[in-house]
Amino acid sequence: MSDPRRWQIGLVGYGEVGRILAEDLRQQDIKVAAYDIKLGGEQGAPLKDHAAKFGVALAGSHAELTAKSDFIVSAVTASQAVPVAKACAAAVNQGTWFLDFNSASPGAKQRAAAPIDAAGGRYVEGAVMTSVPPYRIKVPLLLGGPGAKELEPLLNAIGFAAKVASDKLGVSSAVKMCRSIMIKGLEAMVIESFTTARAYGVEDAVFASLAETFPGINWEKQGAYFFQRVIEHGRRRAEEVREVAETVREAGLTPWSAQGTAERQAWVADLADDGLFGRKGTKEFARSADWRTEADRILAKINRKT
Repeated sequence: MSDPRRWQIGLVGYGEVGRILAEDLRQQDIKVAAYDIKLGGEQGAPLKDHAAKFGVALAGSHAELTAKSDFIVSAVTASQAVPVAKACAAAVNQGTWFLDFNSASPGAKQRAAAPIDAAGGRYVEGAVMTSVPPYRIKVPLLLGGPGAKELEPLLNAIGFAAKVASDKLGVSSAVKMCRSIMIKGLEAMVIESFTTARAYGVEDAVFASLAETFPGINWEKQGAYFFQRVIEHGRRRAEEVREVAETVREAGLTPWSAQGTAERQAWVADLADDGLFGRKGTKEFARSADWRTEADRILAKINRKT
């Protein structure tokens, strides 16, 4: 279908990103369906409530969603990018667009594209270049692959902020992955540095020095934001950074920094799963405006162990 406003859009993955896209697309009266493996478990209730509120149809499987979609967005965890593509390829219709929103390595994107293209679908990689919530559907998006140039105006017609990076698969993802070495690494370093500074009581001196070196950054505000995001999304971020590490390996380097970042992100995710930062799903979870609150929780737990 040439008019994207008439598309039946299928969202694979109904997490934070999927729900934001659903809201913004439904606001334009575009038909949206979604599938998420969590729908069948204990975590499915809030997803079902959200879908009912915004008029999103829920599918019972990858195949059911794919078979009735003109355009599919895969927004799952990084490790599932290739398995989801394979699952959707089994039922994809001829000419159906498949936009891979996932933070995966260039090699993974190429492996995901193969079954979709072989089944007659049209795979395009999408590299999301910053955090989605502040921008929502207009988050900067780099497209890659043979169909990227054709898909770009169709996406932008329904609210996306897409730009073609290359007609070669893997280029967009390489940009995203290299950026994530810095961004996800900075998150991990901030948590490690600030919590350690708090333990020694030297955070004010550290902040003064950082402000002198990087005067354009509000480290108090940025620190609180980094703690919030890692506490809430550390598990997904750890998976993404493992894909970053794979990207580094694909380039022939040893991913020392990326590996350490993945471990720190996963470590915070483990603490969150244990309830250290409060109960997940509440308005207070991962929303402290002062990073010290969360650092003190971490230090208290560490001190209990020792």
